[in-house]
Amino acid sequence: MDNLTNMVRAEIARQYKSVRQFAFDVGIPLSTINSAIHNGIGGSSYDTVLQICHKLGIKAGCEEGSAYLTDDTERLVMQYEKLDNYGRHTIASVMQVEYDRCTNESATKKSRRSKIEE
Repeated sequence: MDNLTNMVRAEIARQYKSVRQFAFDVGIPLSTINSAIHNGIGGSSYDTVLQICHKLGIKAGCEEGSAYLTDDTERLVMQYEKLDNYGRHTIASVMQVEYDRCTNESATKKSRRSKIEE
């Protein structure tokens, strides 16, 4: 799936109890929303994509490969840009630790290390 579709899925899951609730809230038929998140947002009409993104707070550029941002990620990027090298290094270190924790990569790394040591 493309980045925008993945972001829409993640934001619906984060902000709403169900896709059905989101569809009701945004005023788009559930079948249209389901089709968009299962087959890709790119197959939806431009107006539908705009409605979905606006409701979820997703901002997107028009160029190919552009980033898609929520208000939270936009704020983080703006703050990150103002950091010096030490601050960026600190954020990158904390981000890696949290990423590993949330994706269970740290458990996988520990498992690999113990197998190597045996």
